[in-house]
Parts: sequence; C-alpha cells; structure tokens
Amino acid sequence: MNVRWIIAALGVLMLAFVCVQLGRWQFHRLDERKARNEVTRTNLAAAPAPIDQILGPPGVVGDQHAWRTAEVTGRYDASKQIVLKYRNIDDRPGFEIVTPLVLADGKAVLIDRGFLPRQSSELMPLKIPAVPTGEVTVTGRLQRSERGGHTNGGVPDGGTARLINGPDFAKVLGLNLYDGYMMVTKQEPANDPAFLGFPGPEIDDGPHFFYGLQWWFFALLAVGGLVYFSRQEVRGAKKPADKQPEVVERPEARAGAKD
Repeated sequence: MNVRWIIAALGVLMLAFVCVQLGRWQFHRLDERKARNEVTRTNLAAAPAPIDQILGPPGVVGDQHAWRTAEVTGRYDASKQIVLKYRNIDDRPGFEIVTPLVLADGKAVLIDRGFLPRQSSELMPLKIPAVPTGEVTVTGRLQRSERGGHTNGGVPDGGTARLINGPDFAKVLGLNLYDGYMMVTKQEPANDPAFLGFPGPEIDDGPHFFYGLQWWFFALLAVGGLVYFSRQEVRGAKKPADKQPEVVERPEARAGAKD
C-alpha cells in the first residue's frame, strides 16, 4: 500500500470514530429527554401552589419547575406591558402579550396573558385586550426565562421583544421580577376571550434514538467500505505482472535477411 492509501484509510477511520461519538451524543440526549419528560409529568400532576412556595427565596424558575402550576395574586402594571413578536402556535403566527403582575410584597412576575393570532401582515396586534383593573388572581404554568434568539435578545425595545427573560426585563422595566414567567391557564376575573390558550408540552422521546442508529450505521458503512477496498487493493498487488507478448519471426522475414 502506498502512502496515499494509508492516509485515506486513516481519514475513514477518523470519520467512523466521529460518527460513533455523534451516535453516543444522540443517545445521551435521549436519556436527558426521558428524564425531563418525567419531571414534566410530575409537575403537570402536582396541585397548584403559591409561587413563593415553589421557587423559594431565589425566585428562579429552573428546569425542575417547568410546567408546574403556580398561583399569584396582585395587580397588573399595564404601563410596562410587552408585546412578544414573531410567535407561533401550531404553525400559526401571531403575538403574545406579557404583562407584569405586581404582588403584595413588591415583587413582580411576568404573566403571558395569551396568544393573539396575526390577522394579515400587521407588525403589531390590531387590538390588545385591556388589562383587568384591581386585584387579579392568576393560575398558570411556570416557564424558564427564554435565552438566545436574534432581535434585541429578549430585552424590551419600545414595548416589543422576541423573548421573555426575567432578568433582562427587570433592568429595563425597573421591577423586582422573578427569573421566569407564567403562562395563564386560569384568571379571576376571567381572561379576555380574544386570547387563545397555550398548548401543553410535548412529552415524547423525539428522534434521538433513530438519529443515534443512523450515525452508527454511517460508522459501520465507513469501516465496511474501508475493509472492502483494502481487500481489493491487496488482491491487486498480488496479481502477477502482465506477460509481454512473444514476438514470432516469420520465415519470410528470415529469408529476406539472408538475401
């Protein structure tokens, strides 16, 4: 085997190793998803409780609190309401309206009041339902602060944002906010019927198992191809060199040489 073949073989083995590691990573993600699904099922089945009993003094919604039902009572601060743009529910574009609810102890929690479908190509909702006045009791599902994204990264910009992020909103709104937010499931007085509700969580294993098998199949295919072509290379090296055809001198040529 020449040097070029050896380098190619090493490259194929490296590719197979990477595919195996990617497969292991997908199975690791599958384990994580199963654990998260178990937490979600437990939280969905738990009875509603006051938000401070669920989160404690840190006031941070973590993965262990996702979809837990909390109860809060306070007054909406309509002057600091935020319109969440470019949201989608069931592939339907629209907006979500987030309004801080100020509690009796001075802390505030971001309440996602609901989803407003986009009617045409408007960049802002044509009409936002009015905020209830007076004391309001909200029951809703806890969610972590959203991170990442593109435009203004979750920081309110002129009353609009792309993400719901407690710490970022607190800096701009000047409120002592919980790190996280609540999606309304029930409100007293009742929420405006113009708002659409939110779908529940997706509790399934996702595609990770099949992705893992796919990566391992690619690794097996790479190694199998290497073995096959290696054998072909060895067989080719063992074949005898082609014999040169014998030159037969014709009698006429010999006779001509004597003359």
